[in-house]
Amino acid sequence: MLTEAKMKSALQRYLDGFNQGDSEAITSLFADHAKIEDPVGGGQIIEGKEEIAAFYSRGVKLVKKLELDTPIRTSHGKSAAMAFTIHMEMDGKIVLIQAIDVMTFDESGKIIDMKAYHGPSNVLK
Repeated sequence: MLTEAKMKSALQRYLDGFNQGDSEAITSLFADHAKIEDPVGGGQIIEGKEEIAAFYSRGVKLVKKLELDTPIRTSHGKSAAMAFTIHMEMDGKIVLIQAIDVMTFDESGKIIDMKAYHGPSNVLK
């Protein structure tokens, strides 16, 4: 059964996976048929475990650290969200991206949908 604790734990493990450079740990949080839109409206939708694994394999190489801005939030349903700052290196400079990720879970606690919200004004150089 899906609980708030399971959702919070999954989001914390997502952060920990990035901070440890462990793309396999991140990918393991997703259901086989999961979908990612990162960023929402950016025109890129990643679907299925193989594409998700490739996406995070690239991602952990770019991201230096994910840092929570507020505690992880849950819902009365099957979704949870977190506001955080992405620290990444681009062209030899540290770039910060303020983001909110909203994740929807199946009953077993696997992520079935992830939407990342950030736009041009959320990129700090």
